[in-house]
This record gives sequence, structure tokens and C-alpha cells, in this order.
Amino acid sequence: MFGGGGGMNPRKMKQMMNQMGIDLTEIDAEEVIIRTEDEELVFHDADVQEMDAQGQKTYQIVGEPDTRPRGEGSTETEEVEEAGGDPEIESTPEFSDEDVEIVARRAEVSPEKAREALEETGDLAAAVQQLETE
Repeated sequence: MFGGGGGMNPRKMKQMMNQMGIDLTEIDAEEVIIRTEDEELVFHDADVQEMDAQGQKTYQIVGEPDTRPRGEGSTETEEVEEAGGDPEIESTPEFSDEDVEIVARRAEVSPEKAREALEETGDLAAAVQQLETE
């Protein structure tokens, strides 16, 4: 279909995609987490591409994930205690003002409430979800 030679010129491929209305964008992702009912797939430094084909966005993740069980109701303190550590010594995750602002804006709450939710959940998406259900 695309000719012989074992592959296609990347420039030609991009030109064809543009003609078909497909826009491909590299995303500089630090971490991607896919949560299923039973586990989490965590991709660190994955290659992520967003393909926009006539308004329909598709994401492609290339990398090797770490798999961890998804514990319902498990908090960072409980995980530290289970690992034999001292939760008083374990530091809470640091969140930037930008992270706090994102959560506050998405959940429509004050920055103080957003920071509390971030510290409690340890995750931006989980903090937004928690605040939206309150």
C-alpha cells in the first residue's frame, strides 16, 4: 500500500497525514498512569503521542510500565507502615503552586482546600475527583 523498501520516508508520511487531516503531537510526559479495577500501570518517561483526526483524539504510549496492585483506601502512611517504615519520618509529597492552581481551578475550590486534597491523595487527578465528590 505504501510502497516497497521496508518503510516510508517520515517526511512523506507526515505530509500524507496532514492531507488526511491528522495532526500528530509529541507530549513531553513525565509519568502516565493507567488505572484498572485491579492494578495500576505506571509508565515513567514514556514516549507519548497525541493524534488528532478530525477532532477525535487518540493517545499512544510507548514504554515499559511498572505494575502495582490498586489498593482501595490505601494511603501513603499505611503503605509506609506496611513496608516497615516510620510514617513520621516519611515526607509528604511536594506539590508546586502550579499543581495546586490546576486542582483548585478544575474542582472550583480555594487553593488551600486544593493543597489539602493533594497532600491527602498524593495525586492531581485523585485530588480533583475527591473534591468534586464532596
